[in-house]
Amino acid sequence: MMDLDPRLYENVPVSDNDVRNIVLSYLMHNCFKETAETFLSSTGLELTVDYTVDVDKRKAIFSFVLEGNALKAIDLTEELAPNMLENDMDLHFDLLSLHFIELVRSRKCTEALEFGQKKLTPFGKVPKYVEKLEDFMALLAYEEPEKSPMFHLLSLEYRQNVADSLNRAVLAHSSRPAYSSLERVIQQGTVVRQYLQQEVGKDSYAPFSLKAFLN
Repeated sequence: MMDLDPRLYENVPVSDNDVRNIVLSYLMHNCFKETAETFLSSTGLELTVDYTVDVDKRKAIFSFVLEGNALKAIDLTEELAPNMLENDMDLHFDLLSLHFIELVRSRKCTEALEFGQKKLTPFGKVPKYVEKLEDFMALLAYEEPEKSPMFHLLSLEYRQNVADSLNRAVLAHSSRPAYSSLERVIQQGTVVRQYLQQEVGKDSYAPFSLKAFLN
């Protein structure tokens, strides 16, 4: 239950600059530097949060992950945010796993097995990683891992999720917002709609749809 009734804020005005700042936050958060610079020059806005620091390196890290080049992403992350991965076991595991997956995708099964034994096996001492490790290792049993029950691990969506998590972690490590303003608006809008559904009635408000929200 929310502490405040969201209907109290129905008449709070939203200025054009508020909307522009939300757009700008999204662009810089996701490393669209050139687009953001063009947007700034055309609107006369100024950055209220220093997203420009290391944005090029964040973009490179993001790109490395999307390409499946996890080891380069790890090296650049350690340069940009020392000790972060040492303190974030989940994220470190995801990145190492991504390299294992790319070795499997390239049919370098022997290399993948050796890498898994050296870098991933130690995570097996932690119960929450055991099931994931089993899924990763199971990929080695298939001549065409893309057609295995674990095919989603080789998808662009999987790499995108790891890239997003890493980007948020790097931002948080630099004491900057881990989520863009647009993401927070959508999250808050979802919570408000759920609250109103509970308070007013299930049939009064349709379930949240991102497509409907953007249209």
